Amino acid sequence: MKYPKVNIFAAWFFMVNTLFMGWVAATGEISLKLLGVPAVEGDVPSRIVGTLFLFTAVFAVLYFRKSLPPEGTPGEKDYLFGHRLVLIGNMLALSLFVFQMFATTISDYNTHLVLNKFTTAFGYLCMGFFAVGFSFIYQSSMRLQEKKN
Repeated sequence: MKYPKVNIFAAWFFMVNTLFMGWVAATGEISLKLLGVPAVEGDVPSRIVGTLFLFTAVFAVLYFRKSLPPEGTPGEKDYLFGHRLVLIGNMLALSLFVFQMFATTISDYNTHLVLNKFTTAFGYLCMGFFAVGFSFIYQSSMRLQEKKN
């Protein structure tokens, strides 16, 4: 894995965004309304503002903590496999995120319905990839701790 810290950062960002997608959009909407900008619930500007707040929150945790969990041992097979699973989860969560941004531009009902079902399934599936990938990354650090003891 070339950039493991970026992969973990993206995973934490997309994991929280996928779980609390409605709340992220509502936070953006409230912020825009407080600034006097007319906003509709779930529209693109409110999603972008909420996403920027979430990005800032995850970055603040990274900045003050100096890393995000899990912290594995590079070079282990589990570490690389776990990062690959997390990367797959990131790609699925990204497709859900992009669909939510462009869902209003899809005019055909059947196309929108099929894409909505697929991307909702991607949201559930990416959570599984995150959980299993994080588990493998964590297990790679456990072997190093066993060797020290």
